[in-house]
Order: sequence, then C-alpha cells, then structure tokens
Amino acid sequence: MMRKLPGWLSAAIVSGVFVGFVLLEWRRPLRKKTSEPKLRRNVRNMAVAGASALAVMLTGAPVTTPLSKWVHLRNWGLVKCLRLPPWLEVPRALVLLDYSLYLLHVAFHKVPCLWRFHQVHHVDLDMDASTAIRFHFGEMAISTGLQAFQILTIGVSPLTFSIWKTWLISEVIFHHSNVELPFSAERWLCKIIVTPRMHGIHHSLVPEELNSNWSSGLTLWDRLHGTLRLNVPQNRLTLGVAAYPNPDELTYPRLLEMPFDEQRYPPWLRPDRSIPHRDEDRSLSPTVLVPETAPDLLENSPATRRI
Repeated sequence: MMRKLPGWLSAAIVSGVFVGFVLLEWRRPLRKKTSEPKLRRNVRNMAVAGASALAVMLTGAPVTTPLSKWVHLRNWGLVKCLRLPPWLEVPRALVLLDYSLYLLHVAFHKVPCLWRFHQVHHVDLDMDASTAIRFHFGEMAISTGLQAFQILTIGVSPLTFSIWKTWLISEVIFHHSNVELPFSAERWLCKIIVTPRMHGIHHSLVPEELNSNWSSGLTLWDRLHGTLRLNVPQNRLTLGVAAYPNPDELTYPRLLEMPFDEQRYPPWLRPDRSIPHRDEDRSLSPTVLVPETAPDLLENSPATRRI
C-alpha cells in the first residue's frame, strides 16, 4: 500500500466540495442573520487559510509523507502489527485516526497553549465553508507533530493517510458550511457523521455548547463520551468566542497576532466579566436534533448578546 490517492484527485474532490457548498450557501442558508458581509469574511478567511497552506507545505508534507512510507515498510504501529489485508487495515486505521482526532480536538480546547492558536478558528462571528479552512498557521505547524504521532502509533500507510486527508477536509468543509439540509435527512445523518446543525452548536459562545460536539468525522465519539449536544436550534445561537465580541478586533493582522498577544482566558468570559448562558427551556434530550424555531431569541438574551 505504498501507493496513495493521486494528488490531482484529492485536490479535485476537495475543491469541488468547497465550491459546491459555497454555492449552496447562497441558495439555502441555514443561519440567515450575519454579523458582517459574507464576501468580506470569506476574503479574510481565505487569507488566513493561505498562510496556513504555506505552513502545511513547509512543515506537513515533508514530514508526514516520508513517515507514512517508513511506517509501511517497517510494519510499525498498532494496525500494522495485526498483519491485516488492505481491505481491513485501511478502515481500521481510518477509525483510529478519527478517534484520535477527537481527543486532539479536546486538547486544543482544554490546553491553554493550544487554545491560543485554535481560538483563531472559533472567533469567527459567523460560520460557513470558509470557516473550515480558517486555521492559524501556528496550529497547522503544531498539527504536523500531532499527525506524525498518529502515523507512528496507529501505523498509517500512504494510502490510508491520503484517503484520510481527502475525507477529513471534505467533511470539515461540509459540517462548517451554512447550508440548510432537509431536517429529516440531517436528523438521520447526524447519527453517523458531523453535520452543519451539529457543528454550529460547537461554535456557540455559550460554554456548555462550546464544550460539546468535538467529533470531526463520526459522531460516535461524542456519543460515547457524553459530549453530544443537538437540542439547540440554529436561530437561537450566537457564534464566536465571548472574549472577542468586537469585529474590529478580528481583522486579518489581528488574527495572525492573536496567539502571541496577551490571552483572554477563559474564552467564555465576556469583557464585562459576565458569562453567556442559555436560560430558555431545553426539555428535549441533548441527543435529539431540534429544528429552527420562531421567534429568534431577543437581542438582550444572556445566550445571544455579545457584550
């Protein structure tokens, strides 16, 4: 399994997914209200993504590609020790990659030195497909080391790693997109993979919602760890990080500088020292997806006001 997916095929799939969901967002937006013009946000997010792409080119590919080849040749790692045929090895390694990413995502939220980089992704006051690629270049550089750990411990071959990267980026674009799927379809789909309504809750500024829905692919991990939360309608969400409510602080230069500035911790503490909370009735189980309801929350609700 030294072969891997052709680079042109992976690029075509990811590009097609991104363009497709950007177009769908114009036709079927899930969250109608926006904090700033979509085009301006998208341009800024693409600029952040450009710096991240450069970091991946310089630190990622030179490390992960030869390492996966070495792992394959030496039969190194958990999956390789089992001596499985490819049709069993690849899916098992993919599942382990997905679970380890869940754990790493939790770490990026809980460990302050990691959160300072990851918060650049979360301070976006809206969420759409461009948010999926809005990661600080420092987080991408750190992720290279973490991916190397995944490859070594799991035993990830070049084929598995190329499939994983293509699937992961496509899925991340999908569940960050602001696309309104038919509710009946998403209700069943989120039993298997992360969907836009599910991940929108993770980008809420309410602490209990921010600290939920950490899965990136399969929703199984949130269910097993009791971190699944689906019972918040999208029109009752306010997105972003409570510590950074001012759009003027979220310009492109400020986003690049953010991890190196004095930190505002914990992130759910507003500048006025209040903490967002949701006071409306949430009688349904957290594991039950709920549709959008009318009316929207009032602007002065403790779960929606930014400052």
